Amino acid sequence: MISLDEDALICDLAETYQIYDYKQLPPTRVAVFAYGLKEESRIKMKFSGQTVPFDRLLLASISDSLNTLIWYQTEDGHKGVNRPKSITSLLLGKKEEKDDDIVTYETGKEFEMARKKLLGGE
Repeated sequence: MISLDEDALICDLAETYQIYDYKQLPPTRVAVFAYGLKEESRIKMKFSGQTVPFDRLLLASISDSLNTLIWYQTEDGHKGVNRPKSITSLLLGKKEEKDDDIVTYETGKEFEMARKKLLGGE
């Protein structure tokens, strides 16, 4: 953990245990304290590759689902335009899919022709 981000570990130890100089403690004791940090601590989130705590992602997902359900009941929802932005995607740093990137086909045959063209068959 120290080699991953020593500053994050120092902040977490100070915030959780009021340990301001971990180097004065035995390494095994520091390891125990580090192991006992909460899952949303800076170092554990960095260690697991998370950018946002799980509970925040869960709330954003619930909000996105509710917004989508409400949007479906509107005129825009029936037409498939002006879809609400995803809070979850914003938190995770994912780019939103643009409406002009979506291609629709009237028939299966039209889809198959476009597929062949994309795959280099025609």
